[in-house]
Amino acid sequence: MRESGSELAIEENAPLAPYTTLGVGGPAHFFLKAKTEEQIIGGLQFARKRNCPVFIMGGGSNLVVSDSGYPGMVLKIELSGIESMDEKSGVRVSAASGEGWDAMVRHCVDRNLAGIECLSGIPGTVGGTPVQNIGAYGQEVSEVINRVRVLDRNTCSVTNLGNADCRFSYRTSTFNTADRDHYVVLRVDFVLHPNGEPRIQYHDLKRRFSSNRRLPSIQEVRQAVLEIREAKGMILCDRDPDSRSVGSFFKNPILNPDETALAEDKAHSCGILAPSERIPCFTIPSGQEKLAAAWLVERAGFFRGFSSGRAGISSKHCLALVNRGGASAQEIVDLMRAIQERVRSVFEIELQPEPVFVGFEDP
Repeated sequence: MRESGSELAIEENAPLAPYTTLGVGGPAHFFLKAKTEEQIIGGLQFARKRNCPVFIMGGGSNLVVSDSGYPGMVLKIELSGIESMDEKSGVRVSAASGEGWDAMVRHCVDRNLAGIECLSGIPGTVGGTPVQNIGAYGQEVSEVINRVRVLDRNTCSVTNLGNADCRFSYRTSTFNTADRDHYVVLRVDFVLHPNGEPRIQYHDLKRRFSSNRRLPSIQEVRQAVLEIREAKGMILCDRDPDSRSVGSFFKNPILNPDETALAEDKAHSCGILAPSERIPCFTIPSGQEKLAAAWLVERAGFFRGFSSGRAGISSKHCLALVNRGGASAQEIVDLMRAIQERVRSVFEIELQPEPVFVGFEDP
């Protein structure tokens, strides 16, 4: 349908599963691909007139859509454009929120701009990166975000939020906590470092370059990250059923040392840990300890390649829940709950899911 007096090509009962990497879920009542800021505003006004909720979609790489779909308007953001400008602190790269994230990383690495090379291969769009504060292999996007241009969904006014305004922390920001459903991300500005040194902190990367007599280039680090991710089924590929996922389904738990000790005591009493064995973790700047969710899932009995109906766990990475073909959203959620319940019973740790759940009352 076309909204009278506008250029809005709004679809009704549009299937959402094809727009997600997991490939599950029902239709949206209304669906609009917004290629301009004016179309975003028009879509919001369309929904407001009909008193229906609005969900903002990017690349669909971090979504679990319910089998019943979404009862309101889904706005798929497809704004495009990347610009660069020199500044005293580095090179500012300004990217529209609908640009593909890995294309953005490649754009910067090709220009020898350091700061996001370890974030190569992550699916989704630029607009989703500040929302989730994406991170991998020793880098977080919040380290290089300078400002985020946003549209206020209530007033349809545009403003810029600085890095501090975004309230970044581990996999969170103001956009998915205090200001959830308040803003639409339109553009993100990053400050990167020309001819900067790559980040070699993650153990897989250290091992990969341990025999090098020189520091690898950011191009070499990007290639290494892509190869590591591909080996774990974390690169989207139609030929690889293990990539039909949302990537890592659970966040790494962050506990204080006493909580970690309690978890170890529980695991010892259950016979999951040997008497002298400890849960792998490392201390973060806050003094808390970050535990490996993948290790917890495996030790709780959910191995790589595990199947539960048409849902399962990747054969390459036990944090990736996958659609093995024709899975329902409910099958994915049931597997998630089974893993959470087992980890809770063995370690007394509550695993928190990473993806966004769309159209669920209580996933």
